[in-house]
Amino acid sequence: MNSDQLLKFVEETLDDIKAIDVTAINVKELTALTDYMVVCTGRSSRHVQAIADNVVKAAKDKKHQPLGVEGKSSEWILVDLNDIIVHIMMPETRAFYNLEKLWDSTELRQFAEE
Repeated sequence: MNSDQLLKFVEETLDDIKAIDVTAINVKELTALTDYMVVCTGRSSRHVQAIADNVVKAAKDKKHQPLGVEGKSSEWILVDLNDIIVHIMMPETRAFYNLEKLWDSTELRQFAEE
């Protein structure tokens, strides 16, 4: 699965579990670490954990083994899928760190909530 296909897969997975305010940040030209950073919000700490668990399970089901998961049972969980790093945050944490502004010189892609 290439990075664009993986991005679409992650977007669909996050939509399935009702992640809020999903934004993809294209960082291909800025870092060799990853192609995209996806930032989303959960309604509660349980929702944040459920989103992370769902992303990991869905990736494994597609034979795409995550490189790692950081911040389990916290207000910010990071799921590293190699070409995509998914940041799942509580609203207050997301507002405080404001990753979209940090990477504001890049192409932002806002996913529409249905």
